[in-house]
Amino acid sequence: MSLAILASRALCGLEGHPVRVEVHVGPGLPAFHLVGLPDTGVRESRERVRSAIISSGFEFPAGRITANLAPADLPKESGRFDLPIALGVLLASGQVQPEAGADLPDLRHYVFAGELSLTGAVVPVGAPLAIALAVARCGQDAKLIMPPDCARIAAKVPGLIVFGAATLSQVVEHFSGRVPLVAAQPMQMEPAKAALRCLSEVRGQPLARRALEIAAAGGHSLLMAGPPGTGKSMLAHRLPDLLPPLDQHHALEVSAIASLCGLESRFSETPPFRAPHHSASAPALVGGGVRARPGEISLAHRGVLFLDELPEFGRRVLESLREPMETGCISIARAAGTITFPAAFQLVAAMNPCPCGWLGHKKLPCTCTSEQIQRYRSKLSGPLLDRVDLQIALPAADSDWMDAPRGETSESVRIRVVQCRQRQADRQKRVNASLDVSQLDQHCVLDPAAKSLLQQGMARWSWSARVMHRILRVARTLADLANDDVIGSRHVAEAIQYRQPWGS
Repeated sequence: MSLAILASRALCGLEGHPVRVEVHVGPGLPAFHLVGLPDTGVRESRERVRSAIISSGFEFPAGRITANLAPADLPKESGRFDLPIALGVLLASGQVQPEAGADLPDLRHYVFAGELSLTGAVVPVGAPLAIALAVARCGQDAKLIMPPDCARIAAKVPGLIVFGAATLSQVVEHFSGRVPLVAAQPMQMEPAKAALRCLSEVRGQPLARRALEIAAAGGHSLLMAGPPGTGKSMLAHRLPDLLPPLDQHHALEVSAIASLCGLESRFSETPPFRAPHHSASAPALVGGGVRARPGEISLAHRGVLFLDELPEFGRRVLESLREPMETGCISIARAAGTITFPAAFQLVAAMNPCPCGWLGHKKLPCTCTSEQIQRYRSKLSGPLLDRVDLQIALPAADSDWMDAPRGETSESVRIRVVQCRQRQADRQKRVNASLDVSQLDQHCVLDPAAKSLLQQGMARWSWSARVMHRILRVARTLADLANDDVIGSRHVAEAIQYRQPWGS
């Protein structure tokens, strides 16, 4: 044959678009043309493919070679197209010959992704898990051929057959029927790690400990305000150990996002924890760049995003969190198109009550004026605060805090959290923090006393409808922790208590 057609994938975020790799070898002056909107890295594959074919003991055709990456209007990047282009050249030039009496396998069932070295070795490519998930989503009986290390990662995707090929020659031997490739064995998922930072190490702060348990049980966002040294950061770092372990699907999502950023693809049941510095830019936090990549909110998907010293973040940076906190995803618009990354993170933030930090301290006086305090707090807009479910003020520790007894361990609190999460899953298939308006009407049934108390709170503090919905979600979690089907006045009263970040 003079024409070979193979399949590969082009990544746009986590979406993998099918790419048809067409290679034609015809008569004419020797030339190698690559078309189909390739970037510089893809155009350079001509030299890698030429050297890899010769180094593998094959003949590079002395004719006019044209490799087309279709569709032509889809940008192509990375060296993952080296392997299908090289194999297409060998197929189109008739150098892949099956055993006597046998036929070539149907190439329509194979997807190829691998970069070639000049020696003919197939070297790892970026984001192998994202490629595998894209292939699996097509719903066809596709087989994926990748470098061995990538194949072990991609084999974690259920229902997908992945072969690992170390060299171009091994791929040719497979399609010739002489030495078939062996399906890769998937990597094992790492179990959730034992709590390295136990909640029992936090002495005192019963209100904060209770709020942390509620946040873990219902997936709620949390803002803690208090003087320096009250345990805000200490509490935040212990939240991941209270969360239930990730299931296989969520662990695959987390690992796929990490691979897009060049991080190690590790399958772990432990939810991710991200704590960017307050100097982070908006693209670093929500994602972006010339070639859009996930930001910290996507790396914290299915886990915790901790923002310490919240008012020190740029105003524009904080405002960029508003939409992802509602939708659980972030859409980055560029001239070439829009890329969407998942961002179902749980926000935990900490801040001081004033610029000097000592407002409300029992002994150390605050040196800030009322204007300075107002200017400091106004860095957090009303729409952003509306989206934070739990807002509490932490008092300064007493002088005898070291004599306070140790509290409950993270493991014992986690048991209650897992039971509460299971109750929510059985009832509504999602955590309470993700309930939409129609589900609030269905699952957040208030008794008459609770409804009256909520109306009084709305009249007193002039809450928006969004704040009322947030209180209902928190009250639903409090009822679930108490194994109550109906939300009572005590649940609403406690939920209202968690809307006082300045202790008023």
